[in-house]
Amino acid sequence: MKTAKEYFDEYAVSHQNETNQTIHYICVPVIFFSVIGLLMSIITTFLEKLLDLFNPISENWPVVFGLVASLFYMRLGFWYFIKMIFVLLICIIGNFYLANQTNLLYTSITIFILDWIGQFYGHKIEGKKPSFLKDLEFLLIGPLWINQKLGKKK
Repeated sequence: MKTAKEYFDEYAVSHQNETNQTIHYICVPVIFFSVIGLLMSIITTFLEKLLDLFNPISENWPVVFGLVASLFYMRLGFWYFIKMIFVLLICIIGNFYLANQTNLLYTSITIFILDWIGQFYGHKIEGKKPSFLKDLEFLLIGPLWINQKLGKKK
């Protein structure tokens, strides 16, 4: 497995343009948030009957996703794991709040689609393909890369 620095360096290659970076600072965390919302709503909305056999798991898909993603982050380093657990918890709490205000499924789908349009627009400006087209692990690296970049800004 690559080190965090190797992932960050490779991810940075297709994220040099300042406009693309700005778009990513907005869209990557929002996409991560919407994925948690989708996990919270799709399972309970469409697959509830089928998943009654797995009820303890079906109601906690964001937690299951978080645990699997956390293993990836833990392999990169303890502090990456801690940072992303914090991000995940914020996303879960935020989506619980959002679910009380609106239809979480439709809101998450809308957010997800609009922000991916933004991402692809940013890569069009950059002139390079998104990293995840090369390696799906970059879907998990993106939020961590943004977290690292924003944490270093002063």
